[in-house]
Amino acid sequence: MPNTARWAATGTLMTAALCGPLTGSALAAPAPAPALDAPATASSGLYAPSALVLTVGRGTRATSAVPERAVTLSCAPTAIGTHPAAERACAELTLAAGDFDALPAAGPGPCTRQYDPVVVTVEGVWRGHRVTYERTFGNECVKNAQESAFFTF
Repeated sequence: MPNTARWAATGTLMTAALCGPLTGSALAAPAPAPALDAPATASSGLYAPSALVLTVGRGTRATSAVPERAVTLSCAPTAIGTHPAAERACAELTLAAGDFDALPAAGPGPCTRQYDPVVVTVEGVWRGHRVTYERTFGNECVKNAQESAFFTF
């Protein structure tokens, strides 16, 4: 008889363990997980981080140039940082979907053709993704003649 009681207790526990979660609130479907590649919205109260450090230095490559200036730019939830035109720079970068090469090109400007290269680097996080970017301009005037406020600092 003890074996029968043991089997009965085991059967009862197994039934409770297997069927118990199928009752009550456990039948409700879980909330769907957000897609990993979907951008966060401001209306949900969540946002992907966007914080960048921009530097400029003399030279053709970032590895050999000594940074002369550096600014910070954070675009979420609001545009802030030491960048002189943070709001406009964030708006341009958002419009370009984070593609630094898609920012507006140089406009007409009275720049000399003197070759004194400056290199701009961008490092940080854009909408939750790590970014590293480097771009060399012929001289400081050419860098500042860009139609984009992003590179003007």
